[in-house]
Amino acid sequence: MKINSLFLPAVFLFLLFSCEKETNPAKHEPKTIQLTEKSQQVIQQSNKFGIDVFKATSQAETGNLMLSPLSASTALTMLLNGCDGETYSQVHQMLGYEGMTIDEINDSYQNLVKQLLEVDNDVQLALANAVWYRQDFIVKPPFLNTMDSSFAAHVEKLDFSLPSALTKINGWASENTNGKIPKVMDEISSDAVMFLMNALYFKGTWTQQFDKDQTSIRPFYPDNSSQMSVSTMYGKIPSKAYSTSDYKAIELTYGRTNFSMVIIVPVNNLAGFLDTFDNDDWQNLTAAFDENPDTYENEVYLPKFKFSYEKVLNDQLKSLGMVDAFDSGLADLSGISDNDIFVSFVKQNTFVDVNEEGTEAAAVTTIGIVETSMPLPFEVNKSFVFAIRERTTNTLLFLGKVVNPEY
Repeated sequence: MKINSLFLPAVFLFLLFSCEKETNPAKHEPKTIQLTEKSQQVIQQSNKFGIDVFKATSQAETGNLMLSPLSASTALTMLLNGCDGETYSQVHQMLGYEGMTIDEINDSYQNLVKQLLEVDNDVQLALANAVWYRQDFIVKPPFLNTMDSSFAAHVEKLDFSLPSALTKINGWASENTNGKIPKVMDEISSDAVMFLMNALYFKGTWTQQFDKDQTSIRPFYPDNSSQMSVSTMYGKIPSKAYSTSDYKAIELTYGRTNFSMVIIVPVNNLAGFLDTFDNDDWQNLTAAFDENPDTYENEVYLPKFKFSYEKVLNDQLKSLGMVDAFDSGLADLSGISDNDIFVSFVKQNTFVDVNEEGTEAAAVTTIGIVETSMPLPFEVNKSFVFAIRERTTNTLLFLGKVVNPEY
């Protein structure tokens, strides 16, 4: 199993000047996670979905970005439990769950998460789910029962009109990301009826840490920009490296080595590389690491970096086939409620900090669900223009204005 897929491929400058095979095997060995065939399918499809969303997002972003495939797929799987009809089919297909029933999907999720959380005591990994709904909104009990039993979600009804509701939701996000994502929403809209949320937190120390005394200022060459100087870590790190004609890559491990960060540096520019990089390439890269039993002491130069990121993913998810859920006239969320509701937004907030000791990362995925509003009355109460036309040809027969109807 490739747990390193919790991190989307990130691109940072590193130089491998020399390497020596490790004469002393690592003291820590990864613990094997036992997965069912369905759980393996869930992981593989979550990876593919994550890479597809990452590529779709990066096309519109010129700066740093980070997304969490696991957090997004978890929140969307929660939503899937409330979908029906074509809406269910679209989300089900987008997440790659072909051939799996919703019960199999939920069981596979439980099996995966339980083992992920327990696999390495040297790494802090926390995953939490929540369902918040408006106090006068009627939610179907089977949906809430599934959120509790399969996703261990915190379920609570709130008065969305009170400021305390926003405070509580943001407080939950902050608490479950160790304060790294203190706020996910600025306001609650008047038509909001429910929020489905997933929070993911990771903190791991490198299996072999970088020496802070070796950190120095070194040149860095961003795409489409001039050379800059950045704080760069250095160390002789037991690791695995791999290269092709398109890129070079290295894998740096955390804790007992179950978790790792994979760093990919394209030979040419990043944008061109991401145009062609896909899930098959990711599978080939990680297979090359996993099938190689030898770890080498590589000289590694890696910039320190730390940033937060926020992105509404509506357009990206629509491009991947999740269309009806966002349409007030087509969405079928009848598994949640008999009311006419649809998805208003799917958003991710992320945070990452990479330094000499290790990595701290967090993500919160929020799905906002709103009630379809009744159209406002069309009231003609001031001077107006009118026209009479033939619709199939758009032939304008009459055109006029009414300043005073009682003239």
